Amino acid sequence: MNFTRWSARLPGTQRRTAARGTEGSVPAARGEYEQQPEHLADEAPEVPTLEDFSVREIIGRLPGLVALVHGPEHRIAYVNDAYAAAFGPRPAGATVADACPEAEELGLLPLMDQVLRSGKPRTVKSRKTQDGGSYTVTCLPVDSTRFEGGGVLVHAADVTDHAEAAERLRASERRHRETAVTLQRSLLPQELEQPDDLRIAATYQPGGTDAAVGGDWYDVITLGAGRTALVIGDVMGRGVRAAAVMGQLRTAVRAYARLDLPPHEVLQLLDGLAAEIDASQIATCVYAVHDPNEGKLVYASAGHLPILVRDEDGSVRRAEDPTGPPLGTGGWLHTSGAIALPPGSTAVLYTDGLVERRREDIDEGVAALERALSGAVGTPQVVCDRLLRSLGVTAEHDDDVAVLVVQHPSRKGADAELFHNAALELLGGVEAAPRARAFASGVLSSWRFPVELRDLGVLATSELVANSLKHGTPPMRLRLRRTDRRLIIEVTDGDDHLPRRRRAETEDEAGRGISIIATIASSWGSRRTPGGGKAVWCEFALPD
Repeated sequence: MNFTRWSARLPGTQRRTAARGTEGSVPAARGEYEQQPEHLADEAPEVPTLEDFSVREIIGRLPGLVALVHGPEHRIAYVNDAYAAAFGPRPAGATVADACPEAEELGLLPLMDQVLRSGKPRTVKSRKTQDGGSYTVTCLPVDSTRFEGGGVLVHAADVTDHAEAAERLRASERRHRETAVTLQRSLLPQELEQPDDLRIAATYQPGGTDAAVGGDWYDVITLGAGRTALVIGDVMGRGVRAAAVMGQLRTAVRAYARLDLPPHEVLQLLDGLAAEIDASQIATCVYAVHDPNEGKLVYASAGHLPILVRDEDGSVRRAEDPTGPPLGTGGWLHTSGAIALPPGSTAVLYTDGLVERRREDIDEGVAALERALSGAVGTPQVVCDRLLRSLGVTAEHDDDVAVLVVQHPSRKGADAELFHNAALELLGGVEAAPRARAFASGVLSSWRFPVELRDLGVLATSELVANSLKHGTPPMRLRLRRTDRRLIIEVTDGDDHLPRRRRAETEDEAGRGISIIATIASSWGSRRTPGGGKAVWCEFALPD
């Protein structure tokens, strides 16, 4: 180290050097100014330079830990008092490898080799010793004729307090994240409902340790009469708060789903609720309903990514753009769209963590998902896993990911014999009732139901048709459907007034039909149909 060169850059040192080396060099014309008054000379004391100080004294008093080593074997030339206080005295002439165990703990030997070879300083940050101390160490090259092979000046700063504070902060963040993950998982469905006509699987994976947990969620809700609601959403936030908002939205979706409203009306209700829960947070969501009689998904999307459908031949279709803005923005009328879901097809609903990447347009991610889906076959859970692997989602992914896979299986052989449909247009007046009873009796007999179940089915058909003939308007239709688990009876008509179950008094001649249905059936319900009108249905569980 050349302290003279460093000192030449300090204020005042150049002036003093010039004063020492320019005697007699002032021009004669200015000679009258060479003699200064004695009182002015006394007022200008000499300015000290670094040459006036002992380097050993300066380094010895530094609070930082300093050691000077030389040669390729890194022999100790000097350690200051702070170094000796931290690690103990070190004998001059001994090698660092033999006399300084802390050097190995801090990984300094390879570092000093690099400094000697390159002639450039190197720094390592916050390395720990076995006694728990943490140090940031800088190794500087020393060029001196007294050191054969060069030397290295080692300066270590004790950063134990900072390291411990950082570790406490990281531990706090880990606990916060674990709390958010626990809350998130507890608010998601613990077991997905499995409708008769669909096979469904879902996966949720929180972001890695450096990513805060978001508010991704999914749900499957059986609506009755074979219909199923599918939901996926994403709260635009992080941590416990986002998870809590997600839980409230999911609960609200289930409540609104029980009203059996069209998808866009469900999102309309959610939009207002989201603004009331937390006006600073918005959420995207898709709410879709599958009706096995229609073979399609009717959906509404609040700013969410499009549903993808893979057909049996491997081709992939994308649902139309979102039908409304995210939840919580308000002032928008959502609309519903539809995408076909024929037998043999697979639908995928997902959150942006699956397809969004930094420095990459999200459309590229969706296109990559389409390519992965086109070759993804197997059970819904297998498809979930394959999509995650294909899109590069690992345990250290930088965002939460939720995926919901829905398959409409193509049934053949004995399995197909368990699923049947039959329908009858109810034409005419009161004479439609006996035709409906005869039709139901014949169909249920052909489906080889037990006599008791067949009789209950005919009775339920009679009550539903009689109710529709009395209170409804044409067109009217009776639909019977069986699955491997239940018998479904449904009557539709053109009147949109939904029936209510009420208590009939003894003298009442009417009002008992829905009460009879509720008594004999496993479940019943009603809903308004698109374009006006209503559907009233009931279900019977099949014996094992």
